[in-house]
Amino acid sequence: MEEILNTDQIQQFINNGFICIKNAFSAEDAAKARDILWRDMGLNPNAPETWTQPVVWLGMYPQEPFVKAANTKILHSAFNQLVGPGRWLPCKSMGTFPVRFPSPVNAGDTGWHVDAGFPGTDPGNYFEWRINVKSKGRGLLMLFLFSDVEENDAPTRIRAGSHFDVARLLKPEGDNGLSFMELAAKLAELPEKQEALATGRAGTVYLCHPFMVHAAQPHHGKAPRFLAQPPLLLKDEFKLDSSDSTLSPVEKAIVLAIGR
Repeated sequence: MEEILNTDQIQQFINNGFICIKNAFSAEDAAKARDILWRDMGLNPNAPETWTQPVVWLGMYPQEPFVKAANTKILHSAFNQLVGPGRWLPCKSMGTFPVRFPSPVNAGDTGWHVDAGFPGTDPGNYFEWRINVKSKGRGLLMLFLFSDVEENDAPTRIRAGSHFDVARLLKPEGDNGLSFMELAAKLAELPEKQEALATGRAGTVYLCHPFMVHAAQPHHGKAPRFLAQPPLLLKDEFKLDSSDSTLSPVEKAIVLAIGR
């Protein structure tokens, strides 16, 4: 498979923890997906007076435009380069979707966090899901833009380079790692980082290190923001004791942070 990312882009991913891929999937599939999401919300895209909530959460979607968006040749090539060929599972559905609407109401879900990878004692309670230094269960954090997103349209905030600090927090916690809430409580202790915004046209995808610290924000624009944040699932956890020549960029970033 043709390699999509060049050497500089790979190094940018290792250093900053994310990379933006424009035109990763088609605007046509993004529009078809939005039609399905509007239908499921029961809202009128041409009647802003019906948009009464700051955010509507929707689940995983297995329909064709969603699966096509997640499985383009561009993205599969990038997954191979960042995670390693044969080490990830193709996405068979797309989600979850926090659809954000212009609103003065505080949705109460804009705190900095790291997405978890494997269940804790109560699999039904995501706040008890866990993250460990080998990133069990999660190869990448992914942000799929299904609508055009500008600075006022509630783009996800990304703390560039924060994946190094999170790796160092997780190292002493071993295979059990920390729960979603335990790690979130420690993020305020981390050094300040430059903030990036996940903006772009529909069809843009941000591929982020699984330890990336990120957060939502209120919507101050005019059109709703449609974004999916599915995980790239792993066949097995990362191997941090491999030789440098066999480490994937995700693994290299962790090893750089924690040492051997």
